Amino acid sequence: MLPDELVKRFRVTDGDGFNLKRFDPAEICGLDIKKDEARGLLAEGTKRLRDLQERLYAERRWSVLIVLQAIDTAGKDGTIEHVMSGINPQGCEVTSFKAPSSLELRHDFLWRTACALPERGEIGIFNRSYYEEVLVVRVHEELLQKQGLPPKLITKDIWQERFDSIRDFERHLSRNGTVILKFFLNLSKDEQRRRLLARIDEPDKNWKFDAGDLAERQHWDAYQSAYQDAIASTATKQAPWHVVPADNKWFTRLVVAATIVDCLERLDPKFPQVDDEARKVMAKARKDLLGEGGDRKG
Repeated sequence: MLPDELVKRFRVTDGDGFNLKRFDPAEICGLDIKKDEARGLLAEGTKRLRDLQERLYAERRWSVLIVLQAIDTAGKDGTIEHVMSGINPQGCEVTSFKAPSSLELRHDFLWRTACALPERGEIGIFNRSYYEEVLVVRVHEELLQKQGLPPKLITKDIWQERFDSIRDFERHLSRNGTVILKFFLNLSKDEQRRRLLARIDEPDKNWKFDAGDLAERQHWDAYQSAYQDAIASTATKQAPWHVVPADNKWFTRLVVAATIVDCLERLDPKFPQVDDEARKVMAKARKDLLGEGGDRKG
């Protein structure tokens, strides 16, 4: 796995002075390794993650919310697939947030995500999240007009007000035992171009192509500005952002896995202790089972 200092390198806990342009999407921190070595490191990390998740699930004290945000083709789905492989699905749930339904639009912008929060002992992954409300809605302000808000509430301060609401929401979750890890998969415009071309030129990737991705690409600068503002305004110690280089998928997955493992190791969940009464029950159960006779397996 990656050393702790490399994980911390991409962590943003205070938005003051944050500048997205200082983060290189192609950075690999000098790691000169082959794909097989990268797979080996990731396998090591996912094994450790699986062990920690089992303890988290058994302890039932903390929950972990992982928020994945990125522009199109940055690799959110692949990151989830590779990093969370082997995790017990009983204790992990992925929720993808598309365009809000009519029911969701009749509630405040945090409502639909609040309904999908992980239970104690579980890891919840948001593939996109409430941050869409200060990203895509900010880039396409016509979407704001469709949300049914009273006109007098749609002012020039609405984005700052939503940042305030998000910080309050995340502070509330933190105070109630939910650990929040937010990831922005930081992809370069050139690499996005290569990935979009691959979806057109490689038959086995044709199914991934969406013409809408090209339309959104025309708003590249607006999205970069929106992410700059969102991260700077909502990065806190309780809910840090991690600006992860996304031009090299293997490195992206290593950083995300190492960050989650680091978080769980700091929580250090424990298997529940069995009290004397429970031990007596188990001892009797063992005696009864042995008394049935037979030792065949299978």
